[in-house]
Amino acid sequence: MKNPYSGLKNIPKNIWLLAAATLINRAGTMVLPFIALYANQVLNVSKSDAGIVLAVYGVGAFVSAPFTGKLSDKIGTMRQMRISLFATGSFLFLYSFITDFILFLSLTFIWAILSEAFRPASMAFISDEITSDRRKTAFALQRLAINLGMSIGPVVGGILSTINFHILFYINALSSLAAGVFLTFSHFEKHETVQKETEVAEPVVPRQKVSVFRDRKLIYFLLALIPVEIVFFQHIGALPLFIVSDLGYTTAVFGILTAVNTVLIIFIEVPLNDSMRHWDDKKSLALGALLCGVGFGLMAFTNTIPPIVALIVVWTFGEMIFFPSSGEYVAKIAPEKQRGEYMGYFQMAFSFAFMVGPWLGATVLDLYGPFNLWIGCLAFGLISTVMMLRLKI
Repeated sequence: MKNPYSGLKNIPKNIWLLAAATLINRAGTMVLPFIALYANQVLNVSKSDAGIVLAVYGVGAFVSAPFTGKLSDKIGTMRQMRISLFATGSFLFLYSFITDFILFLSLTFIWAILSEAFRPASMAFISDEITSDRRKTAFALQRLAINLGMSIGPVVGGILSTINFHILFYINALSSLAAGVFLTFSHFEKHETVQKETEVAEPVVPRQKVSVFRDRKLIYFLLALIPVEIVFFQHIGALPLFIVSDLGYTTAVFGILTAVNTVLIIFIEVPLNDSMRHWDDKKSLALGALLCGVGFGLMAFTNTIPPIVALIVVWTFGEMIFFPSSGEYVAKIAPEKQRGEYMGYFQMAFSFAFMVGPWLGATVLDLYGPFNLWIGCLAFGLISTVMMLRLKI
């Protein structure tokens, strides 16, 4: 029987090192999941004002994404990732001493810029380091590192927050600094060697530099992304409200349900994407969008745990297919010297959905009820599915 993880042996050392650094960084991610609670309980602001903190973080990530992406093309992806990690770590040490809420919001905006500068640079780095036929697997490996880390950080953070909230800032800062040190002192292979292999595997004429706003492929793709990404972010927006407030289950039950998503990603996403690496991007993206839309949309007809679990499995498979395929498509259409910039705009669409999705879902749930919310999610998923089928490769 074939080892489902056998495809990982073809992933270059450099990408493994990046995944390890990402795991170190994400394992200490404690501040963001609890920052609204910190504002409410420690800074003594209202719950609605505490919610603004996450919105401000989203705005910072949104407006900075294209600029940090373009910057990585100029100064180098590795240098930018190191700067991001060291700057974030140093910044978080100072964060917990701030007691003025307006200043706290201002620092959150800056923190988002520093922290999120890592994302487009890391995606551009992966795109440059591996041939197209293995990129989906490489992006899936990076997501595995993120999800493994996020299965550790928030859990430990929840325990530490009961002792002293300020500890979260220090541990998060140390994890960022440790990841930066790891990237600095790890022995990365020279990029020229990888590039030669890429040229043999992909004998194509490199695209010339273009204005992002004139690239119709990219603009169309970003517009196609947004509906299904808004649907996806219901897992942190409307879904917990629906399960706890509307259906009457406990928060502990919701926590167990979220573990279904995490466990599937950890054990299945990498082999799934390796097995699908030869799929046409258009088909992969359309299938991923469809599964997300159906998985959330059919919640309109559920009120018991077994069908909810089944639908979580459906949209999780959509997520596992959709996001690595998205990164691969952007890497494929981006000119070689602009991959960071293209990944920045790709990240901007993701940040926009992060800003709008949870708020929109919660609002629709409150004003129009769960049936209309989930049917709306189905419609949004189908819109992205149709748009993906019309992509130009």
